[in-house]
Amino acid sequence: MRVQGPDRFALARRDFLICSAVLGAVVAWPLRSATAADFHRFTHGAFDITVLSDGYLTLPAEILLPDAMPPEQEQILRRLRGDRTGAPVAANIPLIRHGSDLILIDNGAGINFQASAGRLAANLRTLGISPEAITKVVFTHLHPDHSGATTTPEGKALYPNAEYFVGDREFTFWTDKDYEAHMPPALHDFARGAQRDLASVGTRLTIVKPGDEIVPGMHVVSTPGHTPGHISIELAGDGNLLVTGDACTSDVIFFEHPAWHFGFDTDQDLALRNRQALLDRAATERFKMLGYHWAYPGIGYAERKGTSYRFVKGS
Repeated sequence: MRVQGPDRFALARRDFLICSAVLGAVVAWPLRSATAADFHRFTHGAFDITVLSDGYLTLPAEILLPDAMPPEQEQILRRLRGDRTGAPVAANIPLIRHGSDLILIDNGAGINFQASAGRLAANLRTLGISPEAITKVVFTHLHPDHSGATTTPEGKALYPNAEYFVGDREFTFWTDKDYEAHMPPALHDFARGAQRDLASVGTRLTIVKPGDEIVPGMHVVSTPGHTPGHISIELAGDGNLLVTGDACTSDVIFFEHPAWHFGFDTDQDLALRNRQALLDRAATERFKMLGYHWAYPGIGYAERKGTSYRFVKGS
């Protein structure tokens, strides 16, 4: 789904239909119930981290691999445990304990994306953590698979005691009152959902900018392109850890093919440049990354392999 022409937000009718199909996708891959022992846990500096699953999404080939030729497209989709039409991708959400804070980086889809997602709240209960115990929710961006669980079906905030954080450019983009005039139809449902979610948290919303600190050692990093105000979150420690959000949406596709685009990136060329810069920095500095849609638990490193990269699993 390449965005062409002078208007970087102009989506063709075909692309709108693809986006609509993703929202209502029928999935065939089974889910199983998790136990507390299933969750990956590790420490990084002053942070205790548990990677929880929100389930998974099914994305079509046209979104995952718009630049690939059909034979290579099918081969990669099968490596991702899919078929030639599409593949499942994980939804990894870190629960971070820092002092008295319990912090979520994104909060998943809830009931507002695909039926195979929305498992975060149940997995928190598996750990004995109630929604009231969460003190902070940090949004990498406001797509519904990352922020759709902000509200209950009754329109109230699911995490009633949490403070919420969103990037300044992300907030400005999605809260545009004239979004129907300024955005293509494919983004209208996303904008309505973002405005619903932000309204539900009211005065507990904090607008952040790149470089801001959420808690000591947890900083905001600008990684726009996937959305206009997309941010990643960097945690200080023995070699930093970057929670990438959707700055790099696949540990297979974009490590091995860093010049390829991703169909859901709003500004595809900016997203491509920032993704390449992120992978170059990760390989040079050898810092750890945690990817939202990477194979669970989504933790690893980028290692150079010629003009591309190899994903090396971390712990």
